[in-house]
Amino acid sequence: MGGDQRRWRGDRWRVNDEKELERMCHPLRSLGKEIGKGQFGITYIYKEKSTGKKYACKKIPKRKLVTANQKEALKREVKFMNELSGEELFVELKDVYEDNKHVYLVMEHCEGGELYQKMKSNGRYSEKVAAQILSSIMKVVYCLHFMGIMHRDLKPENFVLAKKGASPCSVDYTSLKAIDFGLSAYIDEGKPSQEKVGTAFYVAPEVLKRKPYGLKIDIWSAGVILYILLTGVPPFYGENEMEIFEAVKIAKPDMESHPWPLISENAKTLVKAMLSEDPTTRPTAAAVFNYQWMKDNGVATENPVDTKFLVKMKHIRAMNKFKKLALQKLTEMILEEEFKKTRTMFRNFHTNEQIVLSREELEKSLDRIGEGIGPEEAKEIVEAADADGNGYIDYNEFITAMTNIKQHKEENLRRAFNQFHKGSNG
Repeated sequence: MGGDQRRWRGDRWRVNDEKELERMCHPLRSLGKEIGKGQFGITYIYKEKSTGKKYACKKIPKRKLVTANQKEALKREVKFMNELSGEELFVELKDVYEDNKHVYLVMEHCEGGELYQKMKSNGRYSEKVAAQILSSIMKVVYCLHFMGIMHRDLKPENFVLAKKGASPCSVDYTSLKAIDFGLSAYIDEGKPSQEKVGTAFYVAPEVLKRKPYGLKIDIWSAGVILYILLTGVPPFYGENEMEIFEAVKIAKPDMESHPWPLISENAKTLVKAMLSEDPTTRPTAAAVFNYQWMKDNGVATENPVDTKFLVKMKHIRAMNKFKKLALQKLTEMILEEEFKKTRTMFRNFHTNEQIVLSREELEKSLDRIGEGIGPEEAKEIVEAADADGNGYIDYNEFITAMTNIKQHKEENLRRAFNQFHKGSNG
């Protein structure tokens, strides 16, 4: 268990020695029982040796991280969990480790278990409890959307309860926390997403129809969860995934059969609004809290998230926007003759300069074209190119990254900086 284990720090892996691994209690040393299973990994109890404190450890086999997109999803999850650190709505990430065969995410342990398991055993909920659960979910959505982040895979399996109830009948649904940000992405208002992501029962119709989509896909998914909370069954059903997808595309949930005659009109109004086929007519996360049904059940609020945390999120969001603007300025300032060659390379991949490249596609294309670019440099280019962390490289990102690596990096960065601060002396 020596120097082949590494800990994640910022955006680089750093090799630890045996003593540091012992001090940090590498999760390989004492994994306990299995508490969850996902597409890429299994989550176990991990008991820290020095303190006896319990954590959740997600163990991900590297053999399941085959494509560039899969690897990027893991990096994205770590990035978002780090950015959202400090807010009780999100499971806290303690550390990330890797060895030759696995990657380990060591997280806060939530003793209450998955929301999914509670819903599965409970069936339908009273409107009051359903409103409490929806309120907790919408606080998460509100916070993410404030940051300009789409979760893109909201479902009961991705929420856990921080506390264990004194009995099965006394569950504290106000302690819900969000997990799993592998499919999450920043929204680019100028270029709406069209990538097909999500889980069958909860995915929005515009995603399946390959239409441009944005933050409102999360509102749809939350609406599906609310429907299940109130009825005990999903709004769209089929014998297989394709049948479910077809039902979702039609977007006509049954609001007449039992138990809907027993459910209040105010609840129906909110469900219909959240499951509107037209995303532009779905309410925002903030607007959901102002619906009469939320007021009726005592969970309406003007301030869903702590103000101090929003200030922190606002700062992070501003810095992300600044980085993107700086990259665009850099590209604009680079002389035409400096990147003719790299533009030609991009055109060799696609004929339309507005088309985006996947990270995997770019790596393969760089290798195919050659140009004296070795594997390590190709990887460096791809890492640098994906500036917004969405797994794809557009033309500006490509040109910027290539120029940074190949030509006049310091000079061009200075010129870009001067666009923001005229007359700067350094």
